[in-house]
Amino acid sequence: MKKILFTFCSSMILLTACNTGTKNGAPDSDSAANVSTPGTSSDEGKEERNKQVAMDATKAVINNNPDEAFKNMASDAIDYNDGSGPATKGLDSIRAGMKMWMSNVQDYKGDNLEALADGNKVMIYGDWSGKFKGDFMGMKTAGKSFKVKDVDIFTFNDEGKIKEHRSVQSMSTLFAPAGPGK
Repeated sequence: MKKILFTFCSSMILLTACNTGTKNGAPDSDSAANVSTPGTSSDEGKEERNKQVAMDATKAVINNNPDEAFKNMASDAIDYNDGSGPATKGLDSIRAGMKMWMSNVQDYKGDNLEALADGNKVMIYGDWSGKFKGDFMGMKTAGKSFKVKDVDIFTFNDEGKIKEHRSVQSMSTLFAPAGPGK
């Protein structure tokens, strides 16, 4: 049921985003003044740069390389995670949390990764899996595997540094078994 709801909501957001400010495929006069001209080389260049930075950071996490993962993160960055708990503020705190994650999950990987950009926002969608080495943050997770779909949303500052991160996937689903025999 959650997958159906997630797919429906995602589709509606994408459809709305694609149709906002258009009539028969042409911009409204009201909305045309409020958006930059798509396809300008500076906009496209920033979006491509931001997509590459987000993808590089994501791959560095997969490769268990925290220094590489955070080299393009602003010092005052905020990680909101899935929004169910308090945000983590500041590069050092975010790095410490990610190092704790990396040290406790083995065989962590992301498959079918896809990056989408709109202005200063980049979303990376993918299939994530791994196995907990031990109990994690007081939860009985030792030896449990997980497999989830997730979207990571990165917001960039004008210098191309990641200033915010959000995750769509609730952390609680990571602690459910991946399937029979897992």
